[in-house]
Amino acid sequence: MLYEGKAKQVFATDDPEVLLVYYKDDATAFNGLKKGTITGKGAINNRVTNHMMQILEKEGVPTHFVKELSDRETLVKKVQIVPLEVIIRNISAGSFAKRYGVEEGIVFDEPTIEFSYKNDDLGDPLINAYHALALKLATAEEIETIKKLAFKTNEVMKAFFKARKVDLVDFKLEFGRLRDGTIVLADEISPDTCRFWDSDSHEKLDKDRFRRDLGNVEDAYTEMLKRIIG
Repeated sequence: MLYEGKAKQVFATDDPEVLLVYYKDDATAFNGLKKGTITGKGAINNRVTNHMMQILEKEGVPTHFVKELSDRETLVKKVQIVPLEVIIRNISAGSFAKRYGVEEGIVFDEPTIEFSYKNDDLGDPLINAYHALALKLATAEEIETIKKLAFKTNEVMKAFFKARKVDLVDFKLEFGRLRDGTIVLADEISPDTCRFWDSDSHEKLDKDRFRRDLGNVEDAYTEMLKRIIG
């Protein structure tokens, strides 16, 4: 094992350019202040992530996905993670609504993008592109590539989920550099990293059920798996 995070373990393989990711059932919120377990979450997030990564690849978004090995294990390309969390928002919710004093559920005319500095000790503070350049987190060219790929990901995923009666409210992305410097989508796309609302009832089908003690967390994750994969 090379690394263990809040939701995943990463292992070396025989190929130095390929890693194995194992998805756990551990759940955290509020920068690790709230901890728990969501039974079956790891398997759902693994399968959902891999399904979405393959769809995005077909639409021209390069990813680190290589091969799904089991319900919880996947091979991925080794990347150097760019320490920027990229948040795309289509509808006001969560920290955006709280920060700017607006109600949840406002549909934006255009999607917004935010960057946060991926640093647990600092609480992942919001930063802008100028800060990222000053801190040498990424080059100007890399930031432009990341923005382009993030908005493309949003375009593809919004249409995909709309067809499944799900509103894609907002989501977090991470990107990494391959050995040759190519920027690719990494990490995961799942109910852990996206806000999903049922298009008709606006029922939350994501990690907010855990964050806000709404109950039926496992049912929400299972429902998303059904809608995405069938």
